[in-house]
Amino acid sequence: MGDYEPYQGDLFGQVRSNDDFRRVLSTTRHTQLVVMTIPVGGEIGEEVHDGIDQVLIAVEGRGTSILEGQRRPFAAGDVVVVPEGTKHNFVNDGDGPLRIATVYGPPDHRPGTVHHTKADADRDEADVPPQDS
Repeated sequence: MGDYEPYQGDLFGQVRSNDDFRRVLSTTRHTQLVVMTIPVGGEIGEEVHDGIDQVLIAVEGRGTSILEGQRRPFAAGDVVVVPEGTKHNFVNDGDGPLRIATVYGPPDHRPGTVHHTKADADRDEADVPPQDS
């Protein structure tokens, strides 16, 4: 198994108890499991992942997914698959936190990363050079 450890846990419990903007739960060579909480009025921020696919699952709350400018409701139970190269954003326009589980393939963040707020994430991503794969 190399340097990677298997992960097993209560994913929805982890999502519901997470108050951090981003928390990496598990990283392997090919995938990464992350939980996110977007506060009311907040957003992930428009982005494009080159060479990385992303699957986002809404566990609690509601908001809007924006893929290549197309807006759709995104609420508990919904899943969105974002292929590499797709401009995307997720906005919390609900009345409570939008709690999300997301899987990146390949990983997009350093193993163990925790960003308490979007501002922390923005600072970290601006200060860290891209990792070699």
